[in-house]
Amino acid sequence: MIVTCVHVHVRPDAADDFINATITNHKESVKEPGNLRFDFVRQADDPCRFMIYEAYESEEAAAAHKSTLHYLKWRDDVKDMMAEPRQGIKYTILEPSDKAKW
Repeated sequence: MIVTCVHVHVRPDAADDFINATITNHKESVKEPGNLRFDFVRQADDPCRFMIYEAYESEEAAAAHKSTLHYLKWRDDVKDMMAEPRQGIKYTILEPSDKAKW
C-alpha cells in the first residue's frame, strides 16, 4: 500500500472554493482502481489548513491518479488558492501488516 498525506494551506478567501473543488476530486478519486482511501480533512484549529490522506494499492495506482481528468482539473483549479505550495509526504505502512485488513 502507498500512502501520501498532502498538506495544504489555502488563502482565507479561498477556503470555501478549495473545499468544493476538493470534494469533487474526492468523489471521483474513491472510484479509481487501486484506491483504498481518499480522506479530506480540515485542521481543527486553523480553517485554512487541510490534509488529504491518499492510500493506493500500488505505486502504479497512485501514479495513475495523477493522470486522471478529475485530478488534473483539481490541480489547475486550486493552484491559485494556495497560501503556500502544497506538500505531499509519502509514508510506509507499518500496521496493519496484513493486506487483508486494507
